Amino acid sequence: MIAARYESLQGQMRQIAKVAIERPTDIALQTVAAVAKVAKVQPSSVVRFAQAFGYPGFGEMQAVFRTRLIEQSTSYGERIEALRAERAARHLAGPTANLVEFVDNGVAALHQLRDSISPKDLVRAADLLSGADVIYILAQGRSFPVACYIAYALNRFGLPSQLLDGLGGMSANRLRLAGRGDALLAISFKDYAPEVVELVAATARRGVPVIVITDGALSPLAKSAKVRLDVEAGESQPFRSLVAPMCLAQTLVVTLGDRRTT
Repeated sequence: MIAARYESLQGQMRQIAKVAIERPTDIALQTVAAVAKVAKVQPSSVVRFAQAFGYPGFGEMQAVFRTRLIEQSTSYGERIEALRAERAARHLAGPTANLVEFVDNGVAALHQLRDSISPKDLVRAADLLSGADVIYILAQGRSFPVACYIAYALNRFGLPSQLLDGLGGMSANRLRLAGRGDALLAISFKDYAPEVVELVAATARRGVPVIVITDGALSPLAKSAKVRLDVEAGESQPFRSLVAPMCLAQTLVVTLGDRRTT
C-alpha cells in the first residue's frame, strides 16, 4: 500500500514512506522518536503517517512490521556480524580476509534471496517469459553481466532472445521491434541507469510485458513491471555483489529450460 501511494506522497510523508519500505526493521523495533530521527522528520509526522494509512496510531502500524519481522529468520545483519566475529577470532587479514568477507556477504545475500523472493512472482515471471516469442534482455553497468549470462543461457536452451548491449546506441531501435507477444527482462539496481529506466517505461506503455529484477518497490522500474523480482541492493557494502542476482537469473533460465524440454 505504501509503495502504491508513494508517488502521491509529499514532503515528510514521502521521507517516512522511504524508511518504511527500505528499512522496515527500524519501524518494527524503534520508537516513534527514533523512526522520526532516521526519516529526519518530527515524531508527530510519523503518527500522522500511520493514521494516513488507516491506523489509529504508530503502535498499531508498528505491529504489522513486527509480525513480518517475527516471521522471518534471524536477521541477515546478525548473521554477517557473527561471521565477522568468527573471522576476527581466526585473525584473518589481507587477501584471505577479503575472500572471506565476500563469501560471507554472498552467503547472507543468498539466504535473504531464498527467504524473501515470492514463489508466486517467480511462476508469473516464468509464465510470461516462456510464452514470449522473443525475450529482450536489458541492463547496463554492474547489472550487465547478469544480462549477458541470461542471454547466453537462453541461447544454449534454444530460446529466441535479444541482448540489448547498447552497441552503436541501437538498444532503443532494436527494442522498438518488440511486440505484445514478446517480453522484456530488465535488470537494474541503484544507481539506476537512466536509459534502462526510459526504455522500460516506453516498452511497457506499448503493452509489451516487462519483468524486472531490481531492488525494491521504490525502484523506478517497479511501476512499469508486470512482475518485479527484488534482490537486496547491498548498499552498505563498498563492492556490491552479483551473487544473488546471478542466482536468481540461473533460477529463471533453468526453469525456462525445464519447460522447454518437458
